[in-house]
Amino acid sequence: MDRFELQKLRDLPIEEVAERLGLQVVRHKCLCPFHDDHHASLSFNLRRNTFRCFVCGASGDNIALVMRFLSFNFQTACRWLANENNVIMAEYHPKEIVAPKPFDGEKFKRYFEHPFLNELATNFLYHERHLDPRVVRWCRLTSWKEWLQIPYYDTANRLTGVQWRYLGTDRTKPRFRFPRGSQCGIYNLPILNMLHQGEELWITEGCSDCWAMLSSGHKAIAIPSATLLTPKDIVQLTDINARLSVTFHMYPDHDAPGERLFLQLKQVLPDIVHHQLPQGCKDYAEAFLRHSTCGGMPD
Repeated sequence: MDRFELQKLRDLPIEEVAERLGLQVVRHKCLCPFHDDHHASLSFNLRRNTFRCFVCGASGDNIALVMRFLSFNFQTACRWLANENNVIMAEYHPKEIVAPKPFDGEKFKRYFEHPFLNELATNFLYHERHLDPRVVRWCRLTSWKEWLQIPYYDTANRLTGVQWRYLGTDRTKPRFRFPRGSQCGIYNLPILNMLHQGEELWITEGCSDCWAMLSSGHKAIAIPSATLLTPKDIVQLTDINARLSVTFHMYPDHDAPGERLFLQLKQVLPDIVHHQLPQGCKDYAEAFLRHSTCGGMPD
């Protein structure tokens, strides 16, 4: 498992993980689920992002909490955390040593020539996410059974990769999958062909935030969720900045990894503008949903 992906999981706020497991956290404490507890002896250390029971001795990070609470092994616990928090993780193939085959764009591009959204995808995109239909058409989103299919194109509109997002209810399935060889780097690169000198370009973390940003009327690209900047990403961003002199903006995810990604971008794009998410929103997609139902959008 990639150490950066693993760190992303370990950085997830442990109290939020506990609440997703059904524990009721009050003032950084809750009843310990690992023994017959009646006095909230399980304590959370937010600085270290760990838990500890001062009665039965159970302790560890958020991965250990999931492992122990759900009786999962390490790999299954990591996958559960990734699925619950929209974290993209590479598939783990310990015995696979052959070089991956290159992505065959010709094999997949026909799926996006006439996009089709089934009931599950329609409900997810329009009823749950409140996305603008024009954005869905622009991004050429389509569906197959319980999967939303997300195409990645370069600036020449060549299909370079595909991401599948699971929309079903089976939590044992990974939330994201990629066909072999998919180059899912910076998302929505064709928008660069519509930019003008000095115009705003928003950088989001993950496709969902990008759709929300586009739906709110901004031009946006996305850095894949749960990854750090790759050398190829850095080259592309530097080139965009040099050629177009755009003004970069970002709402970092409201967590340590989101802020860490912003600091990385700051090294590549010194003038990028930091925007603060509304209180209680973990990412821009959540902020967009809140404001689309209540009226107005954050600046």
